[in-house]
Amino acid sequence: MPYFKSDAEVYEFIGKLFEDLQEDDELAPKFQKANTIVQYQYRNPESQITVKMIDGEDGQVDCGETTMEPEVVMTMDADTAHKFWLGKVNVTVALARGQMKAKGPVAKILKLVPLVKPVFPRYRQMLDDAGRQDLLDAA
Repeated sequence: MPYFKSDAEVYEFIGKLFEDLQEDDELAPKFQKANTIVQYQYRNPESQITVKMIDGEDGQVDCGETTMEPEVVMTMDADTAHKFWLGKVNVTVALARGQMKAKGPVAKILKLVPLVKPVFPRYRQMLDDAGRQDLLDAA
């Protein structure tokens, strides 16, 4: 049974996390240095989050349909994304095992990975604040 019951829950937590990062004065400029648009396509439940990280431009996060053209597409189960944001998934290992698939310049994604470590506690806190101990315990 997937952790998230619907695409709305994926957007409520993972989508909101991306939106919050766009507003973070310290982290947003670091992510924008990736100079790319990444689309995260999730299964179980089917959902999609597209994130614009372009240096010198305002960030943008679209949950669901988008008009943005992604340069990088990451595909995985929503459960894998959830575990990743809890700090429990190594991207390199997940790519090697096929738990995550990447299309486009993977080097850009790998450049972002070290930047996300400070985000893990924020995701945990968001789940805790929402009273979603079930999501914290599940992973």
